[in-house]
Amino acid sequence: MTYCARCKKSANDVDAKPRKHAPNGEMLMDTPEIARFKGNKAVFIRVQVVMALVGAALITGGLYLAGNPDWWIGILGSFAGIAMRGYYIADEQLGFEWVLTDTHVNSPSGRDIGLGEIKTLRSVLGSVQIITSDGEKHLIKYQAAPEKVIAEINGAIARA
Repeated sequence: MTYCARCKKSANDVDAKPRKHAPNGEMLMDTPEIARFKGNKAVFIRVQVVMALVGAALITGGLYLAGNPDWWIGILGSFAGIAMRGYYIADEQLGFEWVLTDTHVNSPSGRDIGLGEIKTLRSVLGSVQIITSDGEKHLIKYQAAPEKVIAEINGAIARA
């Protein structure tokens, strides 16, 4: 009998349907979806602005301390650089979607994090950081309500 490595359910269980196979060949099961978490554009823009402000302060301060008479270029360079970065990565970053099921949190890259593996959940600048018992760290980026995401994952952990 084939068992899911994480759920410990067999392929013959009534509520378990084959979903895909793990790299080691073990069957992973399809479980009911609870929620989907996708990046929020307003949060993405806010994070880019914060990065630009911090970058501007550091670059401008460095140029000023070095005695450069054109220290103000640090402000322009920081904002231009972060704006270009944001433009090029926005579609990709905002397209990532995490899925919460009864037994796992599924990442956009296909990594399934078992709810029993989750040790810590915390909010970091509009994102949710998941730390597993093995020390692996995952980031659900650009969430409009990270506290709500944490509450939903904690609720699923309590029900599991």
